[in-house]
Amino acid sequence: MVYQLTYRRPSHVPSSRESISGEEKQKSINDSISSGSSCMSCGIPEALSFERIISGGPCTVRDFMNYLKYIEHAAENLQFFLWFRDYSARWENLPESEKALAPEWTRAQAAAEATGNVQGRPKRVDAQVAAILKNTDFADGAPKAAVDRADPFHTPSKTSEDDRHDMMSEGGSSMNEKTFGSGYTHHGLAEKAFDDAGMKWKPFTAQPYREEIDRIISIYLAEGSPRELNLSARERTAVLHALQNTTHPTAFRSVITTVEYSLRRQAHPNFIRWTICNGNRPRVVFARGLGIAGIFGGFLADLLITLSHASRPWRVIPFLCWFIGIATLIAAWKGMCVVLHGLHHRHIRPWELFSDDPEDVMDEKLLSQESFISQSTNSFEDDPWVARYHKRNVIRKVFDRQIWVEEPALRQIQDTIFLQALLGAFVLSCIFVGIFCAVPRGNLY
Repeated sequence: MVYQLTYRRPSHVPSSRESISGEEKQKSINDSISSGSSCMSCGIPEALSFERIISGGPCTVRDFMNYLKYIEHAAENLQFFLWFRDYSARWENLPESEKALAPEWTRAQAAAEATGNVQGRPKRVDAQVAAILKNTDFADGAPKAAVDRADPFHTPSKTSEDDRHDMMSEGGSSMNEKTFGSGYTHHGLAEKAFDDAGMKWKPFTAQPYREEIDRIISIYLAEGSPRELNLSARERTAVLHALQNTTHPTAFRSVITTVEYSLRRQAHPNFIRWTICNGNRPRVVFARGLGIAGIFGGFLADLLITLSHASRPWRVIPFLCWFIGIATLIAAWKGMCVVLHGLHHRHIRPWELFSDDPEDVMDEKLLSQESFISQSTNSFEDDPWVARYHKRNVIRKVFDRQIWVEEPALRQIQDTIFLQALLGAFVLSCIFVGIFCAVPRGNLY
């Protein structure tokens, strides 16, 4: 079974920094969800839709994560998206008494942040009000009194080192080290992120999941963080101000919209386009070379026959060379090797080659909640497989190990492309052979 012969695989979507408003991104996401995101006009069948992949379809989140990490170099988007889904689910299970400690960050507050009219930022005081408050604790010239009134216990401000020392206090060091890792650098990074945004860091609060939020800030939102998201300065400032006030999931509204838009509109189509390819780059280049060689062989055979005393029917014989060469070239141009497709196989990815079980190359822990708050980066240049794969010679790469293509929808796409290649090759071969048959004999030998 194949799709329509007019099927086209998803086009490559380049990474873009175009200025698109949050409303436009959200509308695009909603349209994508309502239409299934997988309309065949986009080249993505329902079985390979974004929702099916995220929910654990045959093309799994693990495959998507591998692609984003090793090909797109943007795994942080999916990692943050999966963490937010998990965080939102955990938030819904909290008791109402704990939810009440972190109020929802409304769209009105987010809009005020976007326009700069944010509660908690310095505001210009009216002249008459300033005159009334003159020589009082609330005047601009009495910051110490205002601080004392706000903090009647005169609690001294803490540095990041003080915070770290408190967390290492007796009875709590082992638990914190197990939960957050050694060093607690997320506190310093979170504090720096707020300082860079001109805000005061609030490390201690009764709001639920505050420690986890601070860690997420240090990993995904702070500038120079291990998995820094590609956010604009306005988006970063807006989410930090929201997180300064609440740990409610709505505080991430603008950021999660940007991340999901990037995943749906750029990463997902590119992932499907890449998954359709059943051969590695050396194999595809080799297949293109064979296709060109077949075309050249057909052209040369027809040319020699045309220049000889042979009759016209002999000029049809090179049709086979034309057909095989053109079909191989068309398929290879779309990233497919016809030989691998005939076996319904694909090459094992480079990062899978040196694992005992290619299907289990990525530990499922990588997709666990703990992995989303890990301080490790997504860099893989120092992974052992990189050096080992580069040492393999080209011939060995061309004939690397293969595995069965399990996803039926993916095989249908490959069948469709293969059939398109055959039909295209048949038509073009008939045209080229017909041209040579129309040319008079050369009678040169």
